[in-house]
Amino acid sequence: MTINHSAVSERVYPAQSIDWLKRLIGFDTVSRHSNLVLIEDVQAYCEQLGLAVDLTFNEAKDKANLFVTVPAGKNADELNGGLVLSGHTDVVPVDGQEWTTEPFTATIRGDKLYGRGACDMKGFIACALALLPQAVKLSNSGLLNRPIHLALSFDEEVGCLGAPLILEDLKARNIEPNYCIVGEPTNMAMVVAHKGIAVYRCRVHGKSAHSSLTAQGVNAISYASRLVGYVDELAEEISHRDDNDDLFDVPYSTLSVGTIQGGTATNIVPNLCEFTFDYRNLPHMTQNDILTPIKAKVAELSVQMQTRAPETGIELLQEENVPAMTDNDSAELQAMIAALTNDDNRHKVAYATEGGQFTNAGIPTIICGPGSIEQAHKADEYVKLTEIEKCDQFLRKLLSSCATN
Repeated sequence: MTINHSAVSERVYPAQSIDWLKRLIGFDTVSRHSNLVLIEDVQAYCEQLGLAVDLTFNEAKDKANLFVTVPAGKNADELNGGLVLSGHTDVVPVDGQEWTTEPFTATIRGDKLYGRGACDMKGFIACALALLPQAVKLSNSGLLNRPIHLALSFDEEVGCLGAPLILEDLKARNIEPNYCIVGEPTNMAMVVAHKGIAVYRCRVHGKSAHSSLTAQGVNAISYASRLVGYVDELAEEISHRDDNDDLFDVPYSTLSVGTIQGGTATNIVPNLCEFTFDYRNLPHMTQNDILTPIKAKVAELSVQMQTRAPETGIELLQEENVPAMTDNDSAELQAMIAALTNDDNRHKVAYATEGGQFTNAGIPTIICGPGSIEQAHKADEYVKLTEIEKCDQFLRKLLSSCATN
């Protein structure tokens, strides 16, 4: 079945994937909201196809991951091995953005489909869901040689919080997939590695005093500014390391101060200043590469502060930690994807995904999905319909490669 948007184009596009994408966009799954309506809808669809669905919930039970397997052959117990198609169900907020269309109602204009999550990343999920009936048919006829798994997670946009629960559940059930494809938007190019991201909050506790009596206080903003300056110096230093990787769009690890706040009035020596910074590391670098020198600087500044007031000091707190995705063990998967796409190019990117969590779990992973990351998180987010078409074709080829001819 196909759909022809002849009013705007003579091109014919896949109806099932577009219909699914419209349906998914209609669910407001901004990370601060529940995703259960979407998950329950997909669960019902999978169960109608005769598939057993496994859910893992967050502590509040208002969000869930979904994992479902189309088993190899006719044996429903053949769940091990196989290929995971992975996507996150949450999207970023639309607050403060000026949309020309309703963000949670899919709108097609020309060759683009607009809506929150169109490219990041409900487009890939839609294509994967549209593929399931064909996969089930192959499985029921005994022609599917390896399982096809679908993994849908919650809270990727706020620190990749859902995927670890999926991986823990798979380990408990002794399910060990051979490969994973994360369908983040890459314009259907193959991304083989990405940086990790760690977010830190630094709290500088000073001592208040009247600004005419500065010697009686410890200025939290002043000491925070010294540490901010040091973070910037360290960022410059790591950008010139000999082991940087030119295959990345930004070929070095980065440090960036993002927010800062402190003080109550100009005539009061401030007793508190907070700032946040993030570290985006190349896969071969660790958090200790920057934490060791930063902690040493924190200790040095804290001693200076405490010589004036012992109750002062500096706290360093970690708020997010998403591991980098490496290409160390994915050569076989890369070769398979290159053959299916007729594109042998490998890409590495600065943004983080759940791919790092899969590779950390020992599952070789690549990223490949419809749409451009440049459209993600913006007003009037869109995916080109040609990208959905490419993704459909890619997944059909992938399914054929897992089946007996």
